[in-house]
Amino acid sequence: MFVLSETPSIASQFLSELRDRNIQTDSMRFRTNLRRLGNILAYELSKNLEYKAVEIETPLMKTNVLQLDEQVVLVSVLRASLPFYQGFLDFFDKAENGFIGAYRKEGNKDDLEINLGYYASPNLEGKTLVIVDPMLATGKSFIKSLESLFINGKPRKIHIAAVVAAPEGLAYIKENLSIPHQVWIGALDQGLNEQAYILPGLGDAGDLAFGPKL
Repeated sequence: MFVLSETPSIASQFLSELRDRNIQTDSMRFRTNLRRLGNILAYELSKNLEYKAVEIETPLMKTNVLQLDEQVVLVSVLRASLPFYQGFLDFFDKAENGFIGAYRKEGNKDDLEINLGYYASPNLEGKTLVIVDPMLATGKSFIKSLESLFINGKPRKIHIAAVVAAPEGLAYIKENLSIPHQVWIGALDQGLNEQAYILPGLGDAGDLAFGPKL
């Protein structure tokens, strides 16, 4: 597991602004910081991918460079992940893309239900899948989203990316996902409260990015 906040960097400022209730009222700034963290985590994740040497020609001569051996498939869990996902798409601009509409029914962390309203993806068989959602709380929405995607083939490797994560969610994913996977997060938080919200967390990322929903 990669935890961005373990190493001091400018990312810590972006994360603190996402959490600060006096700053997060600026929805454009909130979306921008989600996208910035998506950029940074995409860069870190890219170090874990496979590359090949190819020959290109500059205006002066031919030279060998490294390029991705295979493009990843990016999957966004709507709606909260859209700015975060855009940060990944900025870097993986040739990736295939998929989308999941997942939401949870309110309840406590022991009987929380996840509903899927929409999903679409390309063929995933044998590919590298990157699924992004800013909040990794119970882990149930990640697992349910992945299970719906497997109808379109089993990926070879899965990368799970979140801005903040709870230990309970990480444990749930480890217990319920057999495909090789790696987790990339901005910060590992303390845990979940009785309503399954992350503590200290940052609130409802979807509402803060796009406004409250009915």
